[in-house]
Amino acid sequence: METASCPILYTIRFRGGGTTARAASSAKLYSDIHGKLLRGNSIIPPPSYKFGDNRLQFGRFICNASTANTTQSDPSQKIALLLEVDGVLMDVYRLCNRQAFNVAFRKLGLDCANWTEPVYLDLVRKSAGDEERMLILFFNRIGWPTSVATSEKGTFMKNVLREKKNALDDLVISNAFSLRPGAEAFIDDACDKGIPVIILTAYCTSGEKVARLIAEKLGTDRMSKTKIVGDDEVKQSFYGQLVFGKGVSSSLDEKLAKEVSRAASAERQRIAEEVASILKLKVELNTTSSESLQNIVAALRAGAEYAELPVNNCVLIAGSQSGVAAAERISMPCVVLRSSSTSRAEFPSAIAVMDGFGGADLTISRLVRKLMS
Repeated sequence: METASCPILYTIRFRGGGTTARAASSAKLYSDIHGKLLRGNSIIPPPSYKFGDNRLQFGRFICNASTANTTQSDPSQKIALLLEVDGVLMDVYRLCNRQAFNVAFRKLGLDCANWTEPVYLDLVRKSAGDEERMLILFFNRIGWPTSVATSEKGTFMKNVLREKKNALDDLVISNAFSLRPGAEAFIDDACDKGIPVIILTAYCTSGEKVARLIAEKLGTDRMSKTKIVGDDEVKQSFYGQLVFGKGVSSSLDEKLAKEVSRAASAERQRIAEEVASILKLKVELNTTSSESLQNIVAALRAGAEYAELPVNNCVLIAGSQSGVAAAERISMPCVVLRSSSTSRAEFPSAIAVMDGFGGADLTISRLVRKLMS
């Protein structure tokens, strides 16, 4: 297997043609690529690039080299926070998701279906969070509606989930449910200390629309001090372009793009091997598909890229098992905030497991001490 020689660690900015694209690498990437352009006894002219005044130039692009590689090793000096939404900013599953199902049941005239919290949590645990599986388990237990033929069960479940999604959107928008206690103070403290805060909406179980609605509860001023990383931001990141194969050729010199594509292929192979190892673990994950894991890894990598720090200088504040697994795959430090969906799970790879924000639980000062220990 080919080994990728360009790990996504540092950030440089490309400016050209009136656009700005993010690239992640160090100067070593370009020297490696230069070396790969030598084939046998013939020399293939490399892209036109040169170094000077901390800048790298090739073609019409000028890259301002990041000084991220000189970041001090002391984690208290330079870290970034990546926050999930589900289970971190709001315990969506405990506060909204169950109620949304009950609203959907009532709207569809299913008076026999009403999920209490114990019933709901039992279904979540047994289905690993798969909502179609939750419906199958429940109606297999109490009996399917007589009006639903066996061949129509799939359509019936899609109708329930559609109504549930609409109800969930309405519940999140309403003021009936607030953010997790201490979340706003935690973010304020991080911003006051100059710590970048990235809010990850890209792989939210409840969907990106719901995740962004939850994030907006932080308020305009607080939102202006953070960065939202959703599906579009992941795709526009340099890592996303590499892994998902879009945008690189139009941004870089053709031969450079070809070499980057080769490295990306090796990265995809490495991710596939990571997925294979995860699937062997006897752990209940919200998702075990390779595509989902790759998307979560891409979101974490993109978050680090937007924070302009190496992955191991970023800390994921996670509320999902799949987020913890992805962070472990790329050696990103992770702190778990327990929620209704993870209350019984164990997280040996996390540097800490907390019950909430503030007090004796998660604070910026406690997190920094934990990173330094």
